[in-house]
Amino acid sequence: MVEMPLREPELTTNVLRFPPTLPLQLRSDMEESNTVTSILKALRFAAIKHRDQRRKDAEVSPYINHPIEVAELLARVGGATDLVILQGAILHDTIEDTQTTPEELEAEFGPEVRRVVEEVTDDKRLPKAVRKRLQIEHAPHLSERAKQIKIADMISNVQSVTETPPTDWPLERRRDYLDWTEQVVAGLRGCNQSLENYYDQILEGGRSVLDDGRA
Repeated sequence: MVEMPLREPELTTNVLRFPPTLPLQLRSDMEESNTVTSILKALRFAAIKHRDQRRKDAEVSPYINHPIEVAELLARVGGATDLVILQGAILHDTIEDTQTTPEELEAEFGPEVRRVVEEVTDDKRLPKAVRKRLQIEHAPHLSERAKQIKIADMISNVQSVTETPPTDWPLERRRDYLDWTEQVVAGLRGCNQSLENYYDQILEGGRSVLDDGRA
């Protein structure tokens, strides 16, 4: 029997196209390897961009912990396997909070990732109160991918404000923040029931902690 040489897969930004004769198991293994490599590439990019930034929590934890947590929530709770969603989650604050440009993001990760990150990016030139209002107004109009990233982002932030808030945030400000996230998530519903249910649990638990004065 003559052995046919395996052709290399064609690599595009987010998709591997394999020759039709490639064995299914080998194809699956290569797809998994490509996904892992692409996620690690996004992690490295985000880690470099956020390297000098810290969260506003009491521990002043490294900022990169947040986008990692958002991606992990999407995978573990939301069951997300879409590479654009996972990369978008890891990169979701790079345009808003670092010197990253949309063009740079597209060059590294492709137009789909750029679009989903732009969807969840605030315009920092606007006053904070206006940005928060616009998040509520824009939420129903986001893509399904962006909605899921936004819910995971809200989950992460509610947990932080409940458990490790900024030291200068009084109790009332923390309660107001939780109320605001509920308004945002109201416009995001219908995209991922598991994420939505988990957000509801985290919100209820957070309110219970704050109302009981345990934090």
